[in-house]
Amino acid sequence: MQEINLRDLYPDVYKEDMLVKVSEDVLAVITADHRADAAHERQMYRYKAHYSLDCDNGIEKAALPHTSTPEELLEEKLQREELYAAVMSLPEKQAKRVYAHFYLGMTAREIADAEHVDASCIRRSIRNGLKRLAKKLR
Repeated sequence: MQEINLRDLYPDVYKEDMLVKVSEDVLAVITADHRADAAHERQMYRYKAHYSLDCDNGIEKAALPHTSTPEELLEEKLQREELYAAVMSLPEKQAKRVYAHFYLGMTAREIADAEHVDASCIRRSIRNGLKRLAKKLR
């Protein structure tokens, strides 16, 4: 059992010394809390991280969860459909390779192994397909 002074912990409440015996576990929790508070204060001082919700620097927007409006959801869906249609309008091999790489998440090596060709051919095909897509979507 350790003895702590409550006046040290709560100076606004206890104006005189108030000694209390606490177990080691309680003392460890109190010590850890003081260390966390001190670390937070140091971070605030060092990095000048004094934020106000009145500031217009994007903190509020980042802190709040963003829910998409129905218009945004519809626009995203239309963009995905347009992109998918553009990918499918590529030559067959390029379309399959671009689809496998970007939609299925396969690497050039995996696609090359599946098609029994060199990975450099796959990378070149994907790169050329992306150039064609950029021209179509402009």
